[in-house]
Amino acid sequence: GTGVVRGKGTKARLCPIGETALKGLRAYLAKRPKRLRVPYALFVSQKGTRVTVRQVDRLLVRYVKSAALPASISPHSLRHSFATHLLDRGADLRSVQELLGHASLSTTQIYTHVTPQRLKKVYDQAHPRA
Repeated sequence: GTGVVRGKGTKARLCPIGETALKGLRAYLAKRPKRLRVPYALFVSQKGTRVTVRQVDRLLVRYVKSAALPASISPHSLRHSFATHLLDRGADLRSVQELLGHASLSTTQIYTHVTPQRLKKVYDQAHPRA
């Protein structure tokens, strides 16, 4: 399915939601605080207020440590990996731009990098003597 996500400046965009994520959201909604100070926010703290960027940062640091993963993992690196995986698997730059919520395509181009595997695949598909 899809959901509406509001980003910076309350800019709204459609976001695809897979079945696994939907199950997780349903489980979360069943357990989240019932009295909300911000009723339109999806992710809220125990106090019923909107979860802040800093709180997300702290949670991710805690989960990264408990899973013994590299400390360099951050919300930004996850976002970057998301975009790179999409491009590596054939997503077009415009679609990635939309999913990331970038106003400018040049922002998306800078944000993502082209991997050697993707270059080889594009070359093999496009070059007549590949």
